[in-house]
Amino acid sequence: MVFSAAENGIEGAQSGAANPSRNIGSMDIRNETGPFGQFAPRGLVARLLAATRAAAPTWAGRRLAFLYRRIAIRQLKGAPLDVETFGARMRLYPYYNVSEKRILFTPQFFDAEERTLLASRMNDDFVFIDIGANVGAYSLFVAAKAKARCRVLAIEPQPDIFERLIFNIRQNDFPSVKALECAVTDSDGEITLFIDNQNRGETSVRVVSAEGGRSAMRVPARTLLTLVNEEKYDHIDAIKLDVEGAEDLILEPFFRTAPESLWPKLIVIEHLHQRWTVDLPQLLRDTGYTVVQRTKNNAAWVRDQD
Repeated sequence: MVFSAAENGIEGAQSGAANPSRNIGSMDIRNETGPFGQFAPRGLVARLLAATRAAAPTWAGRRLAFLYRRIAIRQLKGAPLDVETFGARMRLYPYYNVSEKRILFTPQFFDAEERTLLASRMNDDFVFIDIGANVGAYSLFVAAKAKARCRVLAIEPQPDIFERLIFNIRQNDFPSVKALECAVTDSDGEITLFIDNQNRGETSVRVVSAEGGRSAMRVPARTLLTLVNEEKYDHIDAIKLDVEGAEDLILEPFFRTAPESLWPKLIVIEHLHQRWTVDLPQLLRDTGYTVVQRTKNNAAWVRDQD
């Protein structure tokens, strides 16, 4: 499924509305499609949310924020919240998805250094690809910062999470954002996606744990080069990969087959060395990249050409 925001509204390039209620594994997920503001924070939840978002980046500040977060989640009883985060309107569900929980309650702690680096490199005609977009935090952050100067491609394979991504894009006047419902891997076709029912952000095309709580489904799959060619990009300024250990399946064939002019100038990638089947850091060094930033979760690699 393809989704894009256009100047005259929202248009889907492929027909067929998604079901707002799904049962995957042991979870019953309901995506609410009512107007934005229907789930605005109120009362105690609003006060707790304000407190978590104002928490200081100290051990004590984080501990207090996590305590308030637990109380607020109990109060919500399965409902989402409509908020503004990273300059964008979003409807967020703090259940079974750690990313949404962090974006909702403590956005100030969510990949702050990575977002600062991204913002510092924005320019006219900025092209950003978000692989493993989840509900759109990175994509909407870039769109809000760069405005009409950017083109954003947000890619998410999980059908119900993709619905949330679409909803969040719709709430904002960002005509430059396009969403695709597929996995990105080493060949075009279909692939098995292993759903982590306890944390949807841990879903992967690779089995990363033998523990329970996972289910599987077949999803469309494309290579990165196929997607770039279909979008007719002539360059990529930045790419973020969060695919839980399948980053090598995406990047190794791309560097092997794509022209050098399409190699991204900035790559933000998770630290998941133990899951890769190739030495991805060495591959990046061999293709001219240098690490410019390391955080708890990610590394940022830059390849600048004068």
